[in-house]
Amino acid sequence: MKKRVFVLGIGLIGASLCRAIKNPAIELFGWDHSLETRKIAHEVKLVDQITSIERAPEMDVIILAVPVRSTLHYLHELAQLPLKKTVIVTDTGSTKNEVMKQAQDFPFTFIGGHPMAGSHKSGVKAENPNLFEEAYYILTPPEGVEVTPLIELLAPTRAKFVVLEPESHDEIVGVLSHLPHIVASGLVRMSDHLTEEYPRATQLAAGGFRDITRIASSDPQMWTDILLTNRSILLDLLGKWQKEISTICENLLEQDQSAIYDFFSQAKHSRDHLPIKDRGVIPAFYDLYVNIPDTAGAIATVMTLLSQAGISIINLKIQETREDIFGVLELSFKNQADLEKGQLVIEEAEFHCCRRS
Repeated sequence: MKKRVFVLGIGLIGASLCRAIKNPAIELFGWDHSLETRKIAHEVKLVDQITSIERAPEMDVIILAVPVRSTLHYLHELAQLPLKKTVIVTDTGSTKNEVMKQAQDFPFTFIGGHPMAGSHKSGVKAENPNLFEEAYYILTPPEGVEVTPLIELLAPTRAKFVVLEPESHDEIVGVLSHLPHIVASGLVRMSDHLTEEYPRATQLAAGGFRDITRIASSDPQMWTDILLTNRSILLDLLGKWQKEISTICENLLEQDQSAIYDFFSQAKHSRDHLPIKDRGVIPAFYDLYVNIPDTAGAIATVMTLLSQAGISIINLKIQETREDIFGVLELSFKNQADLEKGQLVIEEAEFHCCRRS
């Protein structure tokens, strides 16, 4: 008999999981609150059947690929249904501690999950079976619960599975993902106030500022849920961040050149020693910058080279802030392999390229 798997929430993460694990050995069911999403999932045969939570008692595995607070809502709904004694319920949320605490009271096995992967695009149309390849997939099982059956189901994602305590998970992602998103969004809000006084600031922000605040272009509802479910850890981290900023303020007031130099020197050393190819908490940006001479057809030549090599890109942008005779073409690729292949093809045609390091 086929294993029955129900994916509740078929946006980017849920749809990509469906595409990755779908095979003849399982019967795949899906549901999403969006009628349009359900329609698309049915049309592209993302799942075998579109169904509702009322059929959860028939399932062997239930994956909640929804925001954290929605996960909590659905867990309470599932607790009211006569699920199989052997069922495994898991989620894909970005915080684990609150979910795992509440899950202790539910009459079924719940294994927390967090695939550390994402995309600049969202929704069912952005589904990608390779989204999780080489990405870390964190599991937070209750004590004594075996994770092997869930890993076997998710193995086709080609993710790297890591088991962590819920509190450890939330503190790690708090520092490496949640706090950076808060800081990036705060910088963008500051730039809004600046633009009111200096309208040309928007144009100047199109370069490096746009890059370093890129993660601020995230789903507001998802991040509201993340902050509220990781509240205590983030309050502590924000306090530490305020202390860090206060220190540099004092150094500036005192014109302490040595302390200011150490601030940047230590940050540079740590940043330069971060892993380059490993995929971390924040989805990587596979961007390539190509110097384009001011000659007719130069951009078309680059695009033709990529097309002939069978390499697709997900975004293209011409940098506006440039003072010399070259323009800069910013190309965004789906993954590291496409970026490296694209760079090789373009450089063989004697265009100069560089990556964000």
